[in-house]
Amino acid sequence: MENAKVIAGMTISLDGFVADETGSVGRLYQDLAALQGTAYMEALIEATGAVLMGKRAFEMGDPDSYVGNYEFQVPIFVLTHHPPSIAPKQDERLTFTFVTDGVESAVAQAMAAAGDKVVQVIGGASVIQQLLRARLLDELHLDVVPVLLGAGLRFFENGGLGALRLRRSTCKKSGREPA
Repeated sequence: MENAKVIAGMTISLDGFVADETGSVGRLYQDLAALQGTAYMEALIEATGAVLMGKRAFEMGDPDSYVGNYEFQVPIFVLTHHPPSIAPKQDERLTFTFVTDGVESAVAQAMAAAGDKVVQVIGGASVIQQLLRARLLDELHLDVVPVLLGAGLRFFENGGLGALRLRRSTCKKSGREPA
């Protein structure tokens, strides 16, 4: 049996921002609903054995609505300093584990749960930066949207990543133009 790969995806503006100056990601994800039910999303869901996310990504929606509604009905590992006082709804497929002892522990637990499938990192520039610094990320998928935000949260803002060597494996044009 092969170990799980840890794969992160991030959508960024052409000028390198993952959110505008108000914290909104709306201009980056205008066509998100169009991905639902596509062969791309179905393949991603099928390949995923566990999800790793930061607390902000976890709290973006209603965590109690994840069971039966979230794309990835797999174990979810939330990297946080402060787990919620009341656990969100879970079932036999979708469970939550709140990891408070660091990114290395979160990856190890998620990989064990994923088996030979992918650990998908969902959202969170901070979590992805931590994974890059710790050399725990196997692949980074960047979706560059042809918009300029001009200000906001830069994806590669924090230091410690300059010595990292990346290798481009593929580059695809989606063919979709912004509205």
